[in-house]
Amino acid sequence: MSFSCPLCHARLTRSEKSFTCPQGHQFDMAKEGYVNLLPVQHKRSRDPGDSADMMQARRAFLDAGHYQPLRDTVAQMLGDNLADNACAVLDIGCGEGYYTATFAEVAGEKGAETYGLDVSKVAIRAAAKRYSAVTFCVASSHRLPFDDTSMDAVVRIYAPCKAEELARVVKPGGWVITVTPGPRHLMELKGLIYDEVRLHAPHSEQLAGFTLKQEQSVAYEMNLKGDEAVALLQMTPFAWRAKPEVWETLAQQTEFRCQTDFSIHCWQREV
Repeated sequence: MSFSCPLCHARLTRSEKSFTCPQGHQFDMAKEGYVNLLPVQHKRSRDPGDSADMMQARRAFLDAGHYQPLRDTVAQMLGDNLADNACAVLDIGCGEGYYTATFAEVAGEKGAETYGLDVSKVAIRAAAKRYSAVTFCVASSHRLPFDDTSMDAVVRIYAPCKAEELARVVKPGGWVITVTPGPRHLMELKGLIYDEVRLHAPHSEQLAGFTLKQEQSVAYEMNLKGDEAVALLQMTPFAWRAKPEVWETLAQQTEFRCQTDFSIHCWQREV
C-alpha cells in the first residue's frame, strides 16, 4: 500500500528518497524516514500541531507509563478485531508515536503495515527517529492521504477527523477505535484552573456508515511527581488557561493525585 497525493489524490509511487504522483507532484522523504504530505495551502498556521516543548512533555509523561493502561486496552481491542489477512492500520493524531508503536506490534502479527499521521512535523520527526517499524507522515486528519477502502482499522485517540473521511478510507467490515475523555477525566487538574469544574459531557458521537460494536471505560488514579504533573498540564487543551501560580503549585508537588477517565468506542464499517 502507498500514500495518495494530497493535491490530486492520485496514487503516490515511492522511490528511494521521494514519493511522486503521475501529475508530477513530488514529496521528499526526510532523513528521519517520514514524508511531509501537508501542502502549505492546507495549513492553518505556519507550524500546526504540537510545539517542540509540548511534544517533549508528552513523550516524558507517556514514557513514564502513566497512560499505559489505556494503550494496552486499545491495543487489545485492535488485536481482537483485526482480520487475519489485514493489510493496513492507521493511527490518526499519532503524536510522537507512543501508542502507534504498540499498535504496530499488534498489526504486525496479522501481517499488516502501520501508518502514523499527525499535523505536527516536530512530533512526526521524533516518532520516525524512534519507531522504524511504522510509516509516518505529516498530513491533515481532515484530508487523509490514503486511497478509498484502504484501511483495515483506524485508531483515533482524541484526534479530530471527519466521519466522511473515516468512511472513505476504512474497508467494508473494517474498524475505527476512538478514545475520548470520560466524564471525570483530570478533575483534580481542572480544579486548579477553573472556579467551577464541570464534568465532560457524555459521549454522543455518531459515525455515519459505522455501527457501534463495543464501548469500554478505563479509569484509574495517577500518583504524579511535580514535574510529571507539569508535563501532564502541558499536554492538555486547557494549559493556556492556567495562571503562572498554577504551574508553580504543580511543580512544587511531591505527590499529585489525579483521576483518569477514558471512553473507548469500537465501530465497524458497514458492508
